[in-house]
Amino acid sequence: MADEAGVVERMWRYPIKSTGGELLQSVQVDLRGLVGDRLYAVRDGDGRFGSGKNTRRFRRMDGLLHLSSRFADGTGEPPELLDTDGRVVADPTAHLRVHLGRDDVELAREGAVSHFDQLPVSVLTTATLDWVRRAVPDVPVDERRFRPNVLVRTPPGTPPFVEDAWIGRAARLGATVQIDFQRSSERCVMTNQAQQDLPHAPGVLKAIATAHDNRLDALATVLAPGTVRVGDPLVLG
Repeated sequence: MADEAGVVERMWRYPIKSTGGELLQSVQVDLRGLVGDRLYAVRDGDGRFGSGKNTRRFRRMDGLLHLSSRFADGTGEPPELLDTDGRVVADPTAHLRVHLGRDDVELAREGAVSHFDQLPVSVLTTATLDWVRRAVPDVPVDERRFRPNVLVRTPPGTPPFVEDAWIGRAARLGATVQIDFQRSSERCVMTNQAQQDLPHAPGVLKAIATAHDNRLDALATVLAPGTVRVGDPLVLG
């Protein structure tokens, strides 16, 4: 039975992984995810990608969140890298080397190794975001701390962490896009890091860890491609 869970309030794409993203009114979605999302990353001399954490594939590179990225015409490659003042830089790799203080990094397009930490589409609700704001009332909080692709406006009275109930269900976004919710994101220190006008705030991750086992959002794969627009409904199957 179909169940409308809410409507798309905002959408984000991150052309260069671990940088600030671009706010979209509409976006094409293919089987990989939002077209262009995390298509590029900062790669070091060991072949690891810049991130907020250290793993086999990723290397923590503090400072990336103070930069941002966008596609100049919506889809054209490569993406533009914007400096801490929001200005487009002429040579992204050269700028990254100075900004990060490393001479072994370069801007790299995705190849055989995925740039995604986990699954390609992250969906967060306003119900959960409002809970975080109440849990850490002295800290500025918006969805940028959690880097979702889609923020869904849920009806009044929706409980926080409602995304948990979506796991294992398929859903439709807009007229044609179909996704399959599989699990939630395990949050890391990137949630706390300063970015642009958001200050460093360790209480955010602590609150999520205490209340919800360090997990926040619903992650999905794409079953059917299409276009999603702000205002489109999210309908659970």
